[in-house]
Parts: sequence; C-alpha cells; structure tokens
Amino acid sequence: MIYRIVHRTTYKYKYPVSVGSHVACLTPRTLMHRQLVRSELSIQPPPATRTERLDYFGNLLCFFTVQEPHKELVVVARSEVTMNGNAAPWPQQSLPWEEAARSLPNDQSPAGLEAYQFGFESPRIRVRPEFASYALQSFTPGRPMPESLLDLTARIHNDFRFDSKVTNVRTPTEEVFRKRRGVCQDFAHLQIACLRSVNIAARYVSGYLRTYPPPGQPRLVGADASHAWASAYCPGIGWLDMDPTNNIVPSNGHVVLAWGRDYGDVSPLRGLILGGGDHKLKVAVDMEPLI
Repeated sequence: MIYRIVHRTTYKYKYPVSVGSHVACLTPRTLMHRQLVRSELSIQPPPATRTERLDYFGNLLCFFTVQEPHKELVVVARSEVTMNGNAAPWPQQSLPWEEAARSLPNDQSPAGLEAYQFGFESPRIRVRPEFASYALQSFTPGRPMPESLLDLTARIHNDFRFDSKVTNVRTPTEEVFRKRRGVCQDFAHLQIACLRSVNIAARYVSGYLRTYPPPGQPRLVGADASHAWASAYCPGIGWLDMDPTNNIVPSNGHVVLAWGRDYGDVSPLRGLILGGGDHKLKVAVDMEPLI
C-alpha cells in the first residue's frame, strides 16, 4: 500500500508580517513497516533561508525564515509512504504491569535507556494523583500490561467526547479531565498523563489517518487534520501504540509523522513573527491510497 499525503497550512494575517522564522515538523518517519518514498515542502512566500536537521528524538525539522512583507503564509507538505505488510501484532501475554513498571529504571539496554526519559513530567503533561486513580481502574494487580493498556484506551474513548470547540493547543490536561471533552491531542495527552502517573514510560505520537476508509468501514475521527495518539513502553516487548480517540491499535491506516514528550515537541508548524496582528489558521490534510 502506498499513501499520498498532502498537508496544507495557511496563515492569514490582519496586517503584514515583516519577518517570520518558523520550524516545520512535516516529514513522516521511516519505520520497520513504513518507508518514506518521497517528501517535499513548498513555502509561499519563498523563504530567504532554509535548513534541515534531525531533532533530539530523530524527527526531521525544517527551519525557514521569510524576510519579505506578507499577509499570508502557505506551507504545503507532500509525501508518499509505503506500508510494507502489517504492523507486528500485540503480544497476548507479558509481565504484569507492576513488574514492567518497576523494571524500567534498572533496564540498561539501549531501548530501556531511551524509553526511561518518557516516564517523567513534560511541559504539557503533569503527573497527578487523579490521573493515577483513573489509570488504576484498568491497571489492576497482576494484570498483563498489554491488556491494561487496551482497557485504558477503551475507557478514555467511552468516557470522553470528541469536541473541537472546548479546547485549544494550550488547554491543560487537568481541564480536559474535568470537562471530559477534547480532541485527539487532548486524549493522547490524557492517556500519557495516566500512564506516567503509574510509572509507565509513554510518548506522544503525531501522524496521519487514512482519509478515505476501505469500503464498508467507518470513517475515523481526526482524518482531516494531523492526528495524535499515545505509545507506551513495555520492557521485553517494545513500544505499543494506542489511539484513544478511535479506540483502536494504530496499523496500516496510521502514518507516523514524529514523536516526543508531548505536542510541544512535535508541533507541525511553529515560529515567531514580527507584525501580523490577529491571524486566521486553516489546516487541511488528505491521506489517500495510490495502490
């Protein structure tokens, strides 16, 4: 399966912007079963400077500066990704979750050391007793970790309502928890907060959902914008992905764009501008199969 992805971001400013410096995180990652075939980023107005580098987490970033006055900025990322077979199935059995959580601080393997950093608070995700209490309804004594993760994913999906009007990118996870409403970013943050609050390493994953589902299958929530989900580290198994917005395990309908501690590490487009005043933002994503 090959997917063609078009991610268009448009900023319209009330007043001219004299200078704008931005960082784009819009290149999908190549993973075991997902190969990036090609990717291009078009920017209007054309930037005066443009460079690329990998960030700390291995995500490809594009830094660019527009130095001519403009009242509109359009950034279009076009990518093609090949899905080579199905993602590895989740294991049926594993260590009880308590043993898995206790073992991570002593795991000296490269994978364990890399995962350990995702067990702490981050700028947008705090460890709280209320998150631990909510998680422990799924993480009961002696329960295998994969089973506990799936149960927590289902509970968030059932207990929280998708509502794009009650939150924004700065809404604290505590507020989402109280209101029981939010979007995919909020639900990913909430699940990660719950996991870290019971000493499980978890990271934030941004990516895309297939826009047009196969015949007879329902359309997934979040398919017209960049999507987000959570991933938890299980010692001896590796990273296990969960999509609480749709209560599914991400597979061939999901394409990974980037990962980090929370949304702040992997925002698709961010930056600083001089001028502009108020602005309007429009984001449109299409992810369609070619074959």
